Amino acid sequence: MTGLRVDFGFLLEPLGFIKVLQWIFSIFAFATCGGFQGETTLLVSCKGVVNKTVTAAFAYPFRLNTVVFSAPDPKHCGGTWTDVYLVGNFSSAAQFFVTLAVLVFLYCIAALVVYIGYKHLYQQNSKFPLTDLAVTVITAFLWLVSTFAWAKALADIKMSTGTSIIPGIESCKAPGTTCRFASVTSMRTLNVSVVFGLLNMVLWGGNIWFVYKDTNLHKQSNRISQSPGIHPTQRGV
Repeated sequence: MTGLRVDFGFLLEPLGFIKVLQWIFSIFAFATCGGFQGETTLLVSCKGVVNKTVTAAFAYPFRLNTVVFSAPDPKHCGGTWTDVYLVGNFSSAAQFFVTLAVLVFLYCIAALVVYIGYKHLYQQNSKFPLTDLAVTVITAFLWLVSTFAWAKALADIKMSTGTSIIPGIESCKAPGTTCRFASVTSMRTLNVSVVFGLLNMVLWGGNIWFVYKDTNLHKQSNRISQSPGIHPTQRGV
């Protein structure tokens, strides 16, 4: 019989337990990054305006070069204030990270269905463990690449929304206009997303061994190492 055979006991084994952790951590990875919304705020003084708050709201996927600061007043500081945009487009790294997390989330669900309901097929058909091993190795590598790419992008996002933006704003250099940095939304959740990226990388990298143990590659290696050696025949004198 090759039908469904539900066995939740497999979740207590390393392969099943780690897969559950990978599923949970992938959720945290894309939720902490993809759900972020923030804003950076300046205080602007110009013609007829004193310490007016102007804001630029930004969010995932962090195309900052499309985000414009609100104008200080309806007259735009007597014509000296032009549209001011944030700098940088970090969507590639952010979307790579989030897309990988979503795909991992879906793969973990599919893998858990196989582990729980079709464990006998997984163990009987050598193609399933080999496919699982290939996906695990590739995913571990992708977590490495995407996490470091996203960590670098996050550092640049902090630069592009922090105090260093003031010198690059031409409107703030106009006669009679002054700008001061006020605040930027805390990016703790984005820092957490990088941490979960690293945890996912460790989980998938460590899981390679447990998946490998279920493949024919490991079984053949064990058979070779356990096979009796060839001993020379002793002859009597």
